[in-house]
Amino acid sequence: MTKAEDNLMAWLRDAHAMEEQAETMLKALVGRTGEYPEVKALIEKHLTETQRQAESLEDCIKSRGGDTSTLKDVAGKMVAFGQGMSGMFVEDEIIKGAMASYTFEHMEAAAYRVLIAAAEAVGDGRTKAVCESILEEELSMASDLESHLPGLTRKYLTR
Repeated sequence: MTKAEDNLMAWLRDAHAMEEQAETMLKALVGRTGEYPEVKALIEKHLTETQRQAESLEDCIKSRGGDTSTLKDVAGKMVAFGQGMSGMFVEDEIIKGAMASYTFEHMEAAAYRVLIAAAEAVGDGRTKAVCESILEEELSMASDLESHLPGLTRKYLTR
């Protein structure tokens, strides 16, 4: 493998771990959004997308002859679990959770832009296409969160 191929594989594993972390964070958040049905539906939709994204990334990794990093996946889930638990102890959890999710979506988008460029550099059209599709979903979620933040804030403040 070339250095570019090694980097692509490492970044794919990182992205898989990132999606595993996102799944854990979204599950924690969706369980505490009952008073905000629009946001709950948005998070549930993205949770399903996130689970599919992790599977697609795993397929890309396997098609390149690799496997996922169990250590990275477990570490990501532990961090997300801690983030989810810490939210239980703050009154404005829904606001902080929405802000964190919005930020996380942009980090994911940056990771997929890197992966698209790397896949293109090594001539891996399949991985590039998968990452382009995931990037669209991440940007859509970020946009949806952005549009919901003002209303969510107003609803929280009037509770």
